[in-house]
Amino acid sequence: MVVSMTGFGRSKAESDRLGVTVEVKTVNHRFCEFHIRMPRQLLKTEDKIKKKLGEHIKRGRVEVFITLEGEGIVNRSIHIDWNALDQYVIQISEIKDRYGVTGEVQLQDLVNREEIIHIEENETENEELEQLVLAAVEDAGNELVQMRLQEGAALAKDVIKHIQQLKEHALCVKQFAPDVVEQYRDRLTKKMADFLAGQADEDKILTEVAFFAEKADISEEITRLESHVSQFLQILNECEPLGRKLDFLLQEMNREVNTIGSKANDYRIAREVVEMKSLLEKVKEQVQNIE
Repeated sequence: MVVSMTGFGRSKAESDRLGVTVEVKTVNHRFCEFHIRMPRQLLKTEDKIKKKLGEHIKRGRVEVFITLEGEGIVNRSIHIDWNALDQYVIQISEIKDRYGVTGEVQLQDLVNREEIIHIEENETENEELEQLVLAAVEDAGNELVQMRLQEGAALAKDVIKHIQQLKEHALCVKQFAPDVVEQYRDRLTKKMADFLAGQADEDKILTEVAFFAEKADISEEITRLESHVSQFLQILNECEPLGRKLDFLLQEMNREVNTIGSKANDYRIAREVVEMKSLLEKVKEQVQNIE
């Protein structure tokens, strides 16, 4: 089954006092990598969030955004630094006495001094909050999975179309291959005839024979290419992450196609090789987004 690494899921879980919104986005990545942004009081829940999403996601960059709303999420209290306040008032009085400065210190003057009076926020642990977060993560993960499956089905359809076209071009190469050997044999026979008539160099004939033995026959490359194509189509039906296997097979197919192009000195095969390389490049772009 083909699963795309691209997807998005969003969910919101609420109680009488709290609300949790979770957004999960995934894009292609070589490994499975999590990036979670959430309030500090949820840090203890991070491993549980990764574990829950990891049940569905095996590969890709996973970005999670969690926001909280409601009462009781943060406890606020006013903190007064009495020692600093005493020093502040004493020093103001001393300045007035020393320099004859007039004026009174107003309450607003003291309240605005953040180093003296400030509000502290203490995040509290809340079992209800954790349950809401995990429930929202589960729902967002399920929505993400559905989108990845839909994207994967579209990818599979497109990939199969290109691979089938590749098979057709490979079949053409297979049909042309005997002609290449035959044409080369004819040229070699003519040169041998010229040699017997004293018109050809013996070393050159031997070189041509060696080249023919090593370079002209592309049957092995065609057989391996057909085998790789067959394996590729079979892997598309496996129920596990497929991306790396498919990527490896594409490399092997590209290797065989390049070898065919370099060995077969025939304009018809060269034309088919160009088409096959173009198709492999298109498939590679799609496979890079398969989990």
